[in-house]
Amino acid sequence: MNVLSKVLALGALSVIAACTNNDPSALGSGGGSGGIGSIVPGSPSDPRSPAYFQQTVGDRVLFAVDQSTLSPEAQTVLQGQADWLLANPDFVATIEGHADEQGTREYNLALGARRANAAREYLISRGVAGSRLNTVSYGKERPIEICSTEECYSKNRRAVTVLTGSTLG
Repeated sequence: MNVLSKVLALGALSVIAACTNNDPSALGSGGGSGGIGSIVPGSPSDPRSPAYFQQTVGDRVLFAVDQSTLSPEAQTVLQGQADWLLANPDFVATIEGHADEQGTREYNLALGARRANAAREYLISRGVAGSRLNTVSYGKERPIEICSTEECYSKNRRAVTVLTGSTLG
């Protein structure tokens, strides 16, 4: 029976292989490179996916010490976020404000809130509906890096846009 099972499995694979269409023109416009057939839905290569948003567009912006002013680099990232959100109107987002570990808990919660609001207001100014954007401040409670150097501190001074789901519910 073991040989019979192998023969049946080999036959099934042959049938599947025979059904595979290797004609690049069957993949739609663009052929085999970059066409519809090469994009895995939900993957970082899918321009409509949250993974694409996070990895290609960028989900975070960084801030200077004790600042909530958007740098030119932050504005560039946020413009990309706004473009993505406008092209994908079914998504809503929460913007998380963060701070480094320096300063009091209360000060850093307020600073995180100012950072999240700065990012939110920029996205609204670029046409994203405010009803699609929530904010939350974590202050210094959720660091990416834990150490007492500027290299770590600079990574923790951020606003992160997290796609929280679809407005279609």
